[in-house]
Amino acid sequence: MKKLFATLSAAALVAVSAVTFAACGSGEKLSVKDIELTSEDYAFAIAKDNTELLTSVNSLLADWKKDGSLDELINSYFDGDADFAYSNKTSQPQEGDFVVATNAYFPPFESYNEENKFVGVDIEIAYNIAEELGKTLYVFDMDFDSIIASVQSGQSDIGMAGMTVNDERKKQVDFADPYYTSAQVITVAASDTTFDGCKTGEDVEAILKTKGKDYVIGTQAGTTGYMYSNGDEGFGYDGFTNLTTQAYNTGALAMKDLSNGKINAVILDKQPSLMIAESINK
Repeated sequence: MKKLFATLSAAALVAVSAVTFAACGSGEKLSVKDIELTSEDYAFAIAKDNTELLTSVNSLLADWKKDGSLDELINSYFDGDADFAYSNKTSQPQEGDFVVATNAYFPPFESYNEENKFVGVDIEIAYNIAEELGKTLYVFDMDFDSIIASVQSGQSDIGMAGMTVNDERKKQVDFADPYYTSAQVITVAASDTTFDGCKTGEDVEAILKTKGKDYVIGTQAGTTGYMYSNGDEGFGYDGFTNLTTQAYNTGALAMKDLSNGKINAVILDKQPSLMIAESINK
């Protein structure tokens, strides 16, 4: 099988430029705390009866991991060297298309660039899978918490959205082999010293447990960050019932409200946190 990298004639801006919509200019700069609150694997969601696709995707991932091109692709987005962008060929998916359900506000895994094209780790991997399958990629952008339902119903072939594997989601869909390991982190205003003395996730949690309902944590709806903060028995998180967890459609909107002083903190995946904060801090 060919290597993972694919080239398009229309190059994209680097992934960081895709989150300039989050910048708020007059707001306060943000500080992402380099303390991992969780550890989790990302993988692609596939309908339970679609064993043929699951086998094909796992085979491709195994080849790309073996030849090093998967790590190279992922790192190109973290380093700002990526030059891939994609636009759907039709306004609606056509019969035989490789339809990917995503939420395109999660850089560097999926987002829009300034030309309103799809960019990101998952988008480029999706394009390469479609090429190997001899299909045309169609990217279906939707709310994150609609992705699994879209895959289950057959509306989409696969869910690719920096999605964390857990037992609750495994009841609904199958997952391909993991391709990336991530973690949740907390972001606060740069002037906020609340967590400056923290060295571990337990240190952060101890402080959060002292907060009241007037302390608001922003998260992206349906994500691990929301489950971690709000609590979810199926996901294995006790949550912080003493404070307020506010769900947003995207992590970028939560970060914008944090910068504007409307909430106290944001809990989101590490790499998206870093990239959105960088955009806001410019």
